[in-house]
Amino acid sequence: MSKDGKVSMSLFWGCFMALITTAFGFISRMFLIGEWSTQFNLDPAQAGRLAGIGIWPFAVSIILFSLIIDRIGYKRAMLIAAFGHLTWAIMGVSAYFVADKATGFSLLYWGSLILGLANGTVEAFINPVVATMFNKDKTKWLNILHAGWPGGLVLAGMITIGMGDAKWWIKVGLIAIPAVIYVIMLIGKQFPENERVAAGVSYRDMLKEFGILGMAVVSILVTLQLMDFFSNGGTTALTLTQKGIFIGIGALMLVAFGAYTKSLGRGLLFFLILVMVPLATTEIGTDGWITSIMEGFAKEQKFHPGWVLVYTSAIMVVLRFFAGPIVHALSPLGLLCLSTILAAGGLYSLSIASGGMLFVAATLYGFGKTFFWPTTLGVVAEQTPKGGALTLNAISGIGMLAVGVLGFPYLGVLQTKATKTALVSSAEVSSSVPGLVKDGKLEALTKKQIYEVLSYDAVDDKKLDELVAKVEEPKKTEISKKIADIKSQSPRMALADVALFPTIMLVCYLILIGYFKSKGGYKPVNLDAAH
Repeated sequence: MSKDGKVSMSLFWGCFMALITTAFGFISRMFLIGEWSTQFNLDPAQAGRLAGIGIWPFAVSIILFSLIIDRIGYKRAMLIAAFGHLTWAIMGVSAYFVADKATGFSLLYWGSLILGLANGTVEAFINPVVATMFNKDKTKWLNILHAGWPGGLVLAGMITIGMGDAKWWIKVGLIAIPAVIYVIMLIGKQFPENERVAAGVSYRDMLKEFGILGMAVVSILVTLQLMDFFSNGGTTALTLTQKGIFIGIGALMLVAFGAYTKSLGRGLLFFLILVMVPLATTEIGTDGWITSIMEGFAKEQKFHPGWVLVYTSAIMVVLRFFAGPIVHALSPLGLLCLSTILAAGGLYSLSIASGGMLFVAATLYGFGKTFFWPTTLGVVAEQTPKGGALTLNAISGIGMLAVGVLGFPYLGVLQTKATKTALVSSAEVSSSVPGLVKDGKLEALTKKQIYEVLSYDAVDDKKLDELVAKVEEPKKTEISKKIADIKSQSPRMALADVALFPTIMLVCYLILIGYFKSKGGYKPVNLDAAH
C-alpha cells in the first residue's frame, strides 16, 4: 500500500510475478524428471523422491514462516524466497556440468529442496499481503492473484516444450528471469501491516484460531513425511527407535502448541482443513501425475503430454481473472459446489476419452479445478481473519503436505490398480503367458506399503519378465509389446477413481452451505467486530 492507505497495484503485480516464478520451478522439474531418470540412472522410487523433494518442503516453509512473518516482515520474506529461487537456478545448472553423476544428482536433489522452501516462502507472504490489501473483496483478489500459478505453468510449459531437445540446464536456469523481475518489482515497495496486527489481535489469539485440531493434522502429516524422507521413500526399513523419534517429534509439536494455546481451534477451519486433503489431491496431485498419465495416449496421438497441463492451466488463468462476477453470482460455496461437479465429470471423461474428445474432457476438468484453491483461501480469510497469516497459509501448507504424503502415493496406487486390471482383462496376454493370471487375479505381484499404513499389491516387473521369457518367439515379442502398451495406457483409467475426491468435496460443501444457512447465510467476518 502507499503511504496514504491506497492500494498499490504495482505491489499486487509484484506478488503475482513471484507466484509465476514458483510455477516455473514446478513445471520445469516435472517435465525433466524422465530425462533426469535416464541421465542419472534413477529407478522409479528415486525418481519419485526427486519429484517429491520439490513439493513437501513448500508446506514446511509456508507454515513456519506464517508463525514469524508478521515479526520479520513481508519484504524480508520476499528476499529469502528470491535467494532460494536463485540458489536453485545455480545448483540446477551446475548439476548439468558436473562430471560425477552422484554429485550431479545431489545438486538436483538438495537444490529441489531449496526450491520447495522458496516456493512456500512466496505463498507465505503474498497471501496475507493481498488479503490485507483487498480486505473487502478477498475471494475475488485471491483468485486473481492465484491466476499467477497457472499463468506460470502456461508460460514456462510453452517455453520448455518449445525448446525441444535444448540442453536441460537452460530449462532449469530459466527460473532466474522471473525471480529477478519480482525482486525488482517489490524491493522498493511498502508492504502493508497485516489486518490481524492492525486490529490488535494478539499472537496467541492467532494461534488459538488454528488450534489443537489444526496442529494435530500438521503433526500427523509431518511425522509421516519424516518417516518417508529418512526411509528413502520406504526403501530402507526404519528401526523402532527411529519411528519412535519421529512420532515423538509430532507429539511434542502438538503438546507444546496445545499447552500454549489451550484452544481446540475453530471447528469451521478444521472442517476446511479436512476438505483440503481431497482438494489438493484432485488439483495438485492430478497435475503432478498428468504428464506421465497421458504419456501413452500422447505418444499414440503424436503430441507432447505436457500440452494437457498447459491447456488446462490456460483455462484457469482466464477464469480466475473473472472470478469476481462469478463469486458474486454464485457465492464462494456455491462456486465450490459447481467446481466439484465439473471436476468429477472432467476426470471421469479423461479416463475414457479418445481422439479430440480428450481435450473436451480436459476442458471440463480445467473449468472444475480452477477455483478450488484460491476460493478456499478466500473462505478461510473471510471466516477466520483473527488467524491472520497463519490460518490463511497453514491451510495451503496442509494441502501441499497432504498431496505429497498421501495424494501422490495414493494416485500411484490407483494407477497400479488400473494396470493390474488391464493386464487381467487382456485375453491375449493372460492366455499367452502361462501362470500370469490365476482365478482372475494377476500372479506377478509384490507386496508394498506406504508409511506402513497403506498396503497394496504392485506389479512385479521382474516376475512379469520371467513369465514372458518362457513364451516362444515370435509370440514373445508380440506379447512384450502388448504389455508395454498396457502399462503406458492403463494409468489414465485411474482418473475415473480420482473423480471420487471431488464427489466427497461436494458433500462437504453442501454441509457447509447448510451450516451457514442456519446462521443466516454466508457473510464475511468483520475483524473489528470479531475482536
